[in-house]
Amino acid sequence: MTIATTSLAALPTALPPVERRAAMPLGFVAGAGVAGIKASGRPDLAIVATQPGHDGVRPSAAAAAVFTPNAFAAAPVRLSQAHLAATEAGSAGRFGWATAVISTSGSANAATGAAGDADQAEIAELLAAALDTTSEQTLLLSTGIIGTRLPLDRVGAGIAAIAPTLSPTDAGLTAAAEALRTTDSVTKVATTTITLPDLDGHTVRAVRVTGIAKGVGMIHPRMATMLSIVLTDATVDPATLHGLLRPAAARTWNQLSVDGDTSTNDTVFVLASRAAGVAAVTAGTREAVELGRALEAVARDLARQQAADGEGATTLITCQVSGARDDADARAVARAVVSSSLVKAAAHGRDPNWGRIAGAAGNATLAGEAVLAAAGLPAAAARSRSGTAAELDPDRLRIAIAGHLVFDGTAGGPVPFNREAARAAMEAPELLIRLDLGLGDGTGEAFGCDLTETYVIENSEYTT
Repeated sequence: MTIATTSLAALPTALPPVERRAAMPLGFVAGAGVAGIKASGRPDLAIVATQPGHDGVRPSAAAAAVFTPNAFAAAPVRLSQAHLAATEAGSAGRFGWATAVISTSGSANAATGAAGDADQAEIAELLAAALDTTSEQTLLLSTGIIGTRLPLDRVGAGIAAIAPTLSPTDAGLTAAAEALRTTDSVTKVATTTITLPDLDGHTVRAVRVTGIAKGVGMIHPRMATMLSIVLTDATVDPATLHGLLRPAAARTWNQLSVDGDTSTNDTVFVLASRAAGVAAVTAGTREAVELGRALEAVARDLARQQAADGEGATTLITCQVSGARDDADARAVARAVVSSSLVKAAAHGRDPNWGRIAGAAGNATLAGEAVLAAAGLPAAAARSRSGTAAELDPDRLRIAIAGHLVFDGTAGGPVPFNREAARAAMEAPELLIRLDLGLGDGTGEAFGCDLTETYVIENSEYTT
């Protein structure tokens, strides 16, 4: 038996490097504490806001968002959309202006009817009063058990206690990241720094992009992730910011799957404080491309952290696809592989079962119209290709698992490989599955995790 000696290398990334720390951009303050929403007594309320000027007034930050399309979208999702629409005409609730974001953890406030809507509106009023802003300038996040209402008295007391402690420090933002968590085992933070032209147009200044996120279960986004707040001190208008966020989310968080379920509360907010003193970033410019790459780098790293910390997970699964007809096909195949329960189970058992990977790839269908359009397909193409099968030819397909070539359609199919060496390589914290479709220049990647007994146990008794 001749063992294959060649494999498929990991795909390179052109995104800027990311540090896993919560480095606060200029112009923001943050803090968190215990409001008593969670029975555990862990931090459960976080606030991020713009920093008041010398006159004591909080300036508005440009804000953009992507939200869950779930029909049971939670009260904070719907109220945040209404607030964005109220602050920017014609935005359809996708972008606008904001001075503060509040996150409550322990109750999703989803499927709670008119009473839940009233609760969320009251929280917005309480936050606005504490920070001397208007309720329309607040954005809201909630996470936790569906069908439970928020304890307004505890939330109100928490806001009153936390608001005076908000700090423009890394520690303040780290505390907010910790308070986002529910079943997360670790806090998720990411930062990158780029340079953009100064106001004089001749020199450059550093611009920071930092994100915090939570979510390790009920993750299979369609236009957002679980919960994430991304901050930057760049100067950019809300519409342009949204135009940068949509493709970044489509290529990162939309390529994330832990268990195949899209949450009722998925939300990503990006806020730009305009405090770095750089020239305004306008759509279609080199500066917009650079800021977009920075947003995508932070989003990608947060998505990878979420996949690695999936409930019960022991292994981060990264699937990278090359040689597709186009990027949309490549992303569809990659997401199909990481979403497959059979692939996830094989990863947990360290079983290099390439047949499950091939089967998942062969079932791949393209994303919905909105996601395809966000990722860059023209409207007509996004409409016509939505939900269609990704193109795949078994006679051209190649598959590698953890650096071991296991299938080569161009050479007749299955390839002899050292199964024990492959099993040993699969013990690493990250499992790379590589496919080349041999059909074109399209590339894409997706992130998931293995399926373990712990996941089943944890979710079989989630509310009890």
